[in-house]
Amino acid sequence: HRLRRQKENTFIIIRDDRGGIIQSVFRSEKASHLTVESSIEVDGLLQKDPRAPEGGYEIKGNNLKTFNLAQPNYPIGEYQSTELLLDNRHLALRTRRMIAIAKVRASITKFARQWLIENDWMEVTAPVIVKSAVEGGSTLFKLGYFGEDVYLSQSAQLYLEAMIFCLGPVWSLTPSFRAEKSRTVRHLTEFLHLEVEAPWVSLEDILRVQEQLVSFIVQNVTNERFAELNQLKRNVTELKNIQAPFDRIPYEKAIEILQTKGFRIEENGNSRSIKWGDDLNVDSERELTKHYTNPVFVVGYPIQLKAFYVKEDRESLGRGLSADMLAPKGFGEITSGGLREDDIVSLTKRLEEQGLNPATYDWYLDLRRYGSVPHGGFGMGIERLMRWLTDIEDIKDTVLFPRTVSRVVP
Repeated sequence: HRLRRQKENTFIIIRDDRGGIIQSVFRSEKASHLTVESSIEVDGLLQKDPRAPEGGYEIKGNNLKTFNLAQPNYPIGEYQSTELLLDNRHLALRTRRMIAIAKVRASITKFARQWLIENDWMEVTAPVIVKSAVEGGSTLFKLGYFGEDVYLSQSAQLYLEAMIFCLGPVWSLTPSFRAEKSRTVRHLTEFLHLEVEAPWVSLEDILRVQEQLVSFIVQNVTNERFAELNQLKRNVTELKNIQAPFDRIPYEKAIEILQTKGFRIEENGNSRSIKWGDDLNVDSERELTKHYTNPVFVVGYPIQLKAFYVKEDRESLGRGLSADMLAPKGFGEITSGGLREDDIVSLTKRLEEQGLNPATYDWYLDLRRYGSVPHGGFGMGIERLMRWLTDIEDIKDTVLFPRTVSRVVP
């Protein structure tokens, strides 16, 4: 992992296959051929030395066997630019920071699965090659498919809805794709999407599932990856205090709070005060949550701001039965969900209002034609959750091989 040569001794920092390190000391003539990232086998005397890194032990080496001698001039040094690290991500994965990130990420998906399995949700698999949009046609990646146009899936939701009638509460963990030309610290074109759907639920049921799931993930990841989170300089004490229930803020209350703070938005080059009917953007979400320590739900967005499948509140027309979970301190949306429209007339009308062809969604409309039930669910971006949990500014560092508008290699 690292080499430090002196006249008589060479200090070798050895990294094992899971990222752990230990120092070994050899006479310099025995280790003169070594280069950074060479693979070796060492035997010697393990001895305590408080000066040694990582645990205060080192190996006083006797024998050294080399399996593969890496070329000199390894491109990843101690201080490198962000772009160089991204260009060499296949090698940058070997840095201790990226190893820690990978371990935290693995624990997040592990504990998400554990909670869902223990609470009797069934894992299913949905296709990623589809014929119709879920989150708006402008963000679809088009593919040629045996002479016809198809797309990479933006969400598994529609397929999960089909499965609830025969399998009950279901969930999937699959890649989703959004052709958004956004060059921000919280957008990826490919991300890992945890999605759940269940029959016979209310909006409050769905909110409880989300807060319990997120609390479970945070508490268990904090315990299992305490060392890695410390290495990433995350305030672990702050995470340990995360627990359900999370506050619920009605959309109109959120707008009032922002108005009280004098929050303004840019529209067609002009600045104006935020008002009812405006969507919450990055800046407004940051302003709304900067003093929170727990995540918070914003509930009841105007129906026109939401996708065609969101159910309208029949007791408060114009309001969607939906909610977004916002991470504290401005990290933004980490889940979005709510109830799904189960009335075929209302659903068809919403499709048409959004300029979508109902014929393209005929199979989805069948789920309403042939016996529907009240149902709902939510989606959670693993990288969005990772970004908040690790306190990492740029979402590109929460995934091992990021895909963005400008990056598809390595």
